[in-house]
Amino acid sequence: MSTDTVRAGAADEAVERRREQRGWYFYDWACSVYSTSVLTVFLGPYLTAVAKHAADADGFVHPLGVPVRAGSFFAYAVSASVIVSIVVMPMAGAAADRTGRKKPLLAAAAYLGAAATTGMFFLDGDRYLLGGLLLIVANASLAVSMVLYNSYLPQIAPPEERDAVSSRGWAFGYAAGSVVLVANLVLFTAHDSFGVSESTAVRICLASAGVWWGAFTLVPLKRLRDRRTASAGQASAHGWRQLAATVRDMRRQPLTLSFLLAYLIYNDGIQTVISQASVYGSEELGLSQSTLITAVLLVQVLAVGGALGMGRLARTYGAKRTILGSLVAWTLTLAAGYFLPAGAPVWFFVLASGIGLVLGGSQALSRSLFSHLVPSGKEAEYFSAYEMSDRGMSWLGPLLFGLTYQLTGSYRDAIISLVVFFVIGFVLLARVPVRRAVRDAGNPVPERI
Repeated sequence: MSTDTVRAGAADEAVERRREQRGWYFYDWACSVYSTSVLTVFLGPYLTAVAKHAADADGFVHPLGVPVRAGSFFAYAVSASVIVSIVVMPMAGAAADRTGRKKPLLAAAAYLGAAATTGMFFLDGDRYLLGGLLLIVANASLAVSMVLYNSYLPQIAPPEERDAVSSRGWAFGYAAGSVVLVANLVLFTAHDSFGVSESTAVRICLASAGVWWGAFTLVPLKRLRDRRTASAGQASAHGWRQLAATVRDMRRQPLTLSFLLAYLIYNDGIQTVISQASVYGSEELGLSQSTLITAVLLVQVLAVGGALGMGRLARTYGAKRTILGSLVAWTLTLAAGYFLPAGAPVWFFVLASGIGLVLGGSQALSRSLFSHLVPSGKEAEYFSAYEMSDRGMSWLGPLLFGLTYQLTGSYRDAIISLVVFFVIGFVLLARVPVRRAVRDAGNPVPERI
């Protein structure tokens, strides 16, 4: 084979890889609107209000006969969603790796989640149980889709490109969140001009996130390629056995497992802050919904630059050191949040700015770093474990937040309790020798990691 032929083949491969990468970015563009508009901004305060409307004289609702303080219902619903996710994600990951048919599974998860989100339009009156059910279905669907989405990263980006590609994906997601939040802010603040009530405006904002999610999922479904394997058709019979095998295999990769444990802990804190910040702002600080939307919009805008900027820092200092620095920033931000005065939106905006600058980068670099620690051919299985704490799928953080509020009646105590996740995560990550972990996984070691 001539040198020119080899070069032409390499050029064609690079063009195809770039095309897949651009399609891959668009799933972040599609689904991140759910994380932003639904999980971070509207659903927490709105579902809490619906639960309070359904509460008894003592402020409790009784799902399945269990007394739950109405203010804790949303946090418990987020925690409950991970139970469904734990059951479904490993089977989806095993099915994807065994069959190579990631796209049909990605489509099924994405459109189930988009349908559940669109159905939130019907969440009114005292239908808090409907809201909890739709939240669980949407969150679990998002988790499964992100397992499959993340598992494409090692296939569409060589090791030296992964930090940048992962960071661009997060940047796309935050950019989409910003665009939709601007529209949400216009509708919410001027709902009278549009002839709808405030409650109806919120329900339109919730449902529109589902429509957006479903529409833009068409782009990655068109551009991403399935890599078929020889074991097609076997996954459905071996889902649970594969889960047990994956756990056993991860025990043979102790350094990968050590990183995953650190990630699960500190990202549990990150995701809890994301999902509970609006409840904290509205219930403890007495801020208006328009103030919360503006603050989250600020986070989205700054997170785009933060994700790209931390990606550049990783090229100089390595992903591990950059992530460790972000965890210090998260700890300081939460400590500052505890002392925020009520009814002071300016200081809430300052806090939101700090979160925005580290949010995207800490998540993007964690994803790319983990991709180096996954043995080849086991991407979806390993990412199913990774995804258990990603994109609002954390369970221990919301549970701790909800329990702290239920026991103390103070959202300030609930928010400061999350510091423990960042401190423990920092300590565990600092102890992981990532270069050795990459070698032990059988992957090439990048110059900077």
